[in-house]
Amino acid sequence: MAERLMPGDTAPDFTLQDQTGNSVGLSDFRGRKTIVYFYPAASTPGCTKEACDFRDTLASLQAAGYGVVGISPDPVKDLANFAEAEALTFPLLSDADHAVADAYAAWGEKKNYGKTYMGLIRSTVVVDEDGKVSLAQYNVRATGHVAKLRRDLKLDT
Repeated sequence: MAERLMPGDTAPDFTLQDQTGNSVGLSDFRGRKTIVYFYPAASTPGCTKEACDFRDTLASLQAAGYGVVGISPDPVKDLANFAEAEALTFPLLSDADHAVADAYAAWGEKKNYGKTYMGLIRSTVVVDEDGKVSLAQYNVRATGHVAKLRRDLKLDT
């Protein structure tokens, strides 16, 4: 497992397929700030809440100069269904082998009901225009995360 990213680190580059089957890479966002968020599974209650919060604030995030990209281990078909069902208009990327999540330290040991297993750690990394990490948050809660992120980015002052 990679070490957690810190502000000033170079964000690991990636290219993954989005919900439409197109290749999307971090380099596609160079020159603008990008919120890369990792979520465990499409169409689950927490992940749906988080995605819809991003959807509902997308226009104001974009107005502040931020793009949004969601990454999960789901197959492209599941991402397409999720995007359609929830009217999500930002890229949802399929990281089926969790290589990108691992590079971002968003894949690791989790505990649930006394069991320990490897899985996706709900995380958000904000990448600046030059590809550097400006903010990294791990083990975030699905509910209220986008509002907290907006406060941390000083968008609601």
